[in-house]
Amino acid sequence: MSLPFDPIDEAARQWGERWDGVPAMHAVTSLMRVQQLVIGQLDALLKPHGLTFARYEALVLLVFSSRGALPLGKMGERLQVHPTSVTSIARRLEGAGHILRRRHPDDGRAVLAEITPAGRKVVEAATKDLVESGFALNAMAEADLVALSELLRPVRQQAGDF
Repeated sequence: MSLPFDPIDEAARQWGERWDGVPAMHAVTSLMRVQQLVIGQLDALLKPHGLTFARYEALVLLVFSSRGALPLGKMGERLQVHPTSVTSIARRLEGAGHILRRRHPDDGRAVLAEITPAGRKVVEAATKDLVESGFALNAMAEADLVALSELLRPVRQQAGDF
């Protein structure tokens, strides 16, 4: 159900009656709400493939790796998720037949995740659906998408993302 007003604008109005920082509050609240909306739409697009966006990202990371396999620890670093989250993602992907987990041949303590042919197939199908949907950002023009990415770059850089 759609509201007859923008709740973030109203929150910003009320915020401004009490505190400073309205532009930053409005921007961060908008950003967080858009993140929720986009993840919800992406997960809905990926559900028919038996994936969530987090699992899809993990599979894509394996597709991008030179051998189709990475240690779980390295996956967690690159996906920027907690080790328990990567383990959970790997368990789900293994259960679906999209990856195999095995001991690292050179480091017996490490576990490798290796993408299977079924995993590669589901990545291709899911990617097709995501691209066709504009990654749930099809309300924006391509130039605006590029501008948005550039606007967010300093925030990511300051946080040590790269």
